Amino acid sequence: MKKPSNRMTLLVTLCIVTFGLQSCEQKQKEETQEVEKEVIVESEKPEYFLLRPEVEKAYGYSHAVKIGNDIKISGAVSMDNEGNPTAVGDIEQQMKNCYADLEKILKHYGCTFDDVVKEDIFTTNMAQMLEKSAYRAEIYKNGFPTGSWLEVKGLALPEFMVEIELEVYKAE
Repeated sequence: MKKPSNRMTLLVTLCIVTFGLQSCEQKQKEETQEVEKEVIVESEKPEYFLLRPEVEKAYGYSHAVKIGNDIKISGAVSMDNEGNPTAVGDIEQQMKNCYADLEKILKHYGCTFDDVVKEDIFTTNMAQMLEKSAYRAEIYKNGFPTGSWLEVKGLALPEFMVEIELEVYKAE
């Protein structure tokens, strides 16, 4: 039997090493993807918050949901803990009541109005809302978020004049 040449031995060794490295690299890549997948799944698990549990369950919504660093806050309206409208006919007080509720939700998540990135305001009377909107400067001391103001025909109950939704980004 003929002895294999050094060249052939080198070629076979090179093939074995290359195959082994590719196999290790593929295994490492799969393990990394699995870890990344676990991190994404864990950070994207929704965390729900109910400000007025009985009212929110009756109407079928959560007042806020946090996923990762993002928090979506449902429209706040001027109501008491039983869901009855408050400050009827007074758009400025309704707006202040909305911001008071929103602040409670922000605090629950360790946030302030500085963390708000979007604010949408729905009102049944844009002219009155514009007259009373200066109050927002007391809320947003370091700059206003993006957002939209919309005049609507009506809100959930006829006594509601303003509803405010927020989107928040909380860096961790």
